[in-house]
Amino acid sequence: MASFQRTFFFLLLLPFASTVGYGQHEGHKMAPKPALADTTRRAAPMDHSQHQGHQMPGTTPPDTSRARMNHADMGHAGMNHGAMERMSHAYSRRLPMSRNGSGTAWNPNNTPMYMWMSHHGKWMVMNHGAINVRYTRQNLGRSSGQRGGSTFDAPNWFMTMAQRPIGQKGLLNLTAMISLDPLTEGGNGYPLLFQSGEAYQGQPLVDRQHPHDLFSALSIGYTHAFSDDVDLTAYVGYPGEPAIGPVAFMHRISAMPNPDAALGHHWQDATHIAFGVATLGVRYKQFKLEGSNFTGREPDEHRYGFDKPRADSWAGRLNWNPTAGLALQVSRAFIKSPEELHVDEDVKRTTASIIQSSQWGDYRYITSALVWGMNQHVSDGHTDPAAHSVLAETNLQLGKPAVYGRYEFVQKSDEELQIPRPGAQEGHTNYNVHALTLGANYRVAQIAKTDLTFGAQATVYRPDAELKAYYGATPVSAQVYLRLNPSLMKMSR
Repeated sequence: MASFQRTFFFLLLLPFASTVGYGQHEGHKMAPKPALADTTRRAAPMDHSQHQGHQMPGTTPPDTSRARMNHADMGHAGMNHGAMERMSHAYSRRLPMSRNGSGTAWNPNNTPMYMWMSHHGKWMVMNHGAINVRYTRQNLGRSSGQRGGSTFDAPNWFMTMAQRPIGQKGLLNLTAMISLDPLTEGGNGYPLLFQSGEAYQGQPLVDRQHPHDLFSALSIGYTHAFSDDVDLTAYVGYPGEPAIGPVAFMHRISAMPNPDAALGHHWQDATHIAFGVATLGVRYKQFKLEGSNFTGREPDEHRYGFDKPRADSWAGRLNWNPTAGLALQVSRAFIKSPEELHVDEDVKRTTASIIQSSQWGDYRYITSALVWGMNQHVSDGHTDPAAHSVLAETNLQLGKPAVYGRYEFVQKSDEELQIPRPGAQEGHTNYNVHALTLGANYRVAQIAKTDLTFGAQATVYRPDAELKAYYGATPVSAQVYLRLNPSLMKMSR
């Protein structure tokens, strides 16, 4: 295990190495690359506008297999056919790069990409990330004793992906993702009304979003193309992301402007950091069927280390991209003892989602997501009533300005929100919570292929009447932020 970890520590150097290499590569024409036999001759139309694991804009139209990279944006005097052949999806030489999502999840082909990309021999290296420096205040008008809080903080993540062809049919991918949340958020994360999940110092985190681990992804994937229509992918991660749910909220372009985690995170995509994952997936044309064995326990409060792999949980997912603008999935998982404070409780999780993306120019696009997630808690053979969550979000980018919104409905129990039970009541009571967020931002500067964006947003909550004593009838939260992220990777036709 130690040698495995050392191998991936090397991956953490790739963002810096590739940045240096990128500068040295400017003005240098890429050497031709031998044709990849029949693996690229009849490749599906390449959108060339997706990134892996995290959303990053810049796309090409769905049926434009001969699209060319904007040379100025790439920093190359020219891009030959061999270079273009290497701009494939992370887990298929037959799919466009723009379909990449978190883990092995799929985005629509039309997904824009924000990233720094460079080529080093046969390797293509992509760097993604974002940091939001902000002030947030939860429950602006709270009365004495009601819940809320405020802070200056900086939620963030950074990811490097490196991939290269292997022979005439294979594709190798290495991914490393880190988050400095343990430094910028502290051990108990940031205040977020009605959020729940994970623990700190023996107490459940309530009305707070937990920080993400320093090492959020260290994975290897290998894909073998049997034909233009059929791929077989093997993926392992420590940590990694099993085949559950849609692209995680941190990496959906529809969620990109919103610094807050989704309230339904632990109903939809909380398994995006699992310490021990093995996934096998088969693609047939625009369908992919995947199965995962993984560690069900969520990361502990020691955010700088590696948790014990358990291989005690299972998941299956079916993906379908019917058009270049849509990505659909359904998934089902059995998660063994996810919460460290309730080791005798398992979760059955079911999700379904639709992600949409359309572009009509550089920094001009609309992306949306509709996500449903359901948890069923199982303990001592007893299954609690199902708790549901629904998320609908949209991000409309109109050049430098953008407007966005997110609506959520989630059912959270008295235990999750730490609400005292009346009398000797048995079982748990689920409370309904509605939340509507509206925001806007503006790109104020673009330096060294990096965007600096200023934004503000407000959230209005509508909880069940039983929760009003703790939160108020209609609590309101607000924040302002400065976001830094790689610029849009532009494409020209």
